[in-house]
Amino acid sequence: METVVLDDRKARLFGIPLLSVLIPLVTHSDVFLRFDVNGMLHWLSTCFLNTFLLWEGNRYIFIKSRQFFPQFSQTTKRLIYQTGASILYTFLTTIIVDYFFCNQLLGWKERAPFLIGFRISLIPTMVVTLIYESVFFFQAWKQNVQKTESLARENVQSQLEALKNQLDPHFLFNSLNTLASLIDEENSPAQKYLDQLSDVYRYVLVSRDKSTVTLEEEMEFLSAYIYLNKTRFRDNLLVESQVNAAAYQQHVAPLSLQMLVENAIKHNIVSRENPLKISILQEDNYLSIANNLQEKKTFEKSTKVGLENIINRYRLLTDLRVEVHKSDLNFTVKIPLLP
Repeated sequence: METVVLDDRKARLFGIPLLSVLIPLVTHSDVFLRFDVNGMLHWLSTCFLNTFLLWEGNRYIFIKSRQFFPQFSQTTKRLIYQTGASILYTFLTTIIVDYFFCNQLLGWKERAPFLIGFRISLIPTMVVTLIYESVFFFQAWKQNVQKTESLARENVQSQLEALKNQLDPHFLFNSLNTLASLIDEENSPAQKYLDQLSDVYRYVLVSRDKSTVTLEEEMEFLSAYIYLNKTRFRDNLLVESQVNAAAYQQHVAPLSLQMLVENAIKHNIVSRENPLKISILQEDNYLSIANNLQEKKTFEKSTKVGLENIINRYRLLTDLRVEVHKSDLNFTVKIPLLP
C-alpha cells in the first residue's frame, strides 16, 4: 500500500485563515458593509470552524483514497470514492457546525438556509481537493520523468556490462556474419556456435532500448547464451528450467537472466569434480535463479555491478523487490515477473 507523505504545513497555516475570511466577505458582504460586529464575529467564526474541519477532513479522505487506490489504473475508482466521501463529509460537517454547534450550543439564530450553507461549505472542499490533486499530479509527473531517465541510464550500463567491450555491437554483429561465410559448411559445430553467438548479439541490439521484454524472448536469448558456455564447459555446466507456459507472456528486464547466469559462472568453480548446477524456477510471481555455491578461491574481487544494476532497474519498474538469498550451499536471486 502506498504511503502518502504531505508537506503541506504552510498551505494549511495560510489557506485555512484566508478562506475563512474570503468566504464570508463574498457571501455575506452586507454584514461587513454595515460593520455589524456580532454578525461579523458569527460568520467569521462559523466559516473558520467549517473551513478548518473541511480542510482537515478532506485532507484525510484524500490521503486514504490514495492509499486504497494507489495505481494510475485505479484513478476513476479513486475519484468516485473520494468525491462521494468528501460530499458526505461536507454534508455532515455542515449540519454539525451550523445547526448544532452554532445554533443549539452557542444560540446564534442567524444562519443561512440549509442548502445555501451546504453549497457554501462545498467551496473549501473543492479548493482543498484541487490543491492536493494538482500537487500530487505534478509530483507523479516529476517522479515518472526521473524514473524514465534513471531506467535509461541503467539500461545503458546493462548493455556495457553484457558486451564487456568497447566495440560497436553493429560492427561485431556484421563481423560475425562475415566469419560465418568463411567457415566450411561441413563444420556444423562451428557454424552452430557462430549462429548462437550471432543470436546473442542480435538480441542485445534489439533489446537495448527496451525497458522490459517478454520472458519468452529472454529465455530464447538465454538458451543461446547457455549453449555458448556449454560448448566451453561441456557437462560441467548443468542448467535446468521449470517455468509455466503462461508465464512466458509476462515481462522481465532485458539481459537480467543472462547477467545472473554469467555471475554464477564467473564466481564459481566449474569443473568435472565440481559441476556448476543452475536452476531457473517459477515461484508464483517470481522467477528464481539459483546455483550451488562453490566460490573460486582466487579471483578478482566482485564489484557486484551486475546484480546492483538488476536491483536498480527493478526498483524503477515495480514496487516488488529483487530478493537475494545466500546460504552455505546455494546462492539464489528472485526477480519479479511483470505484467
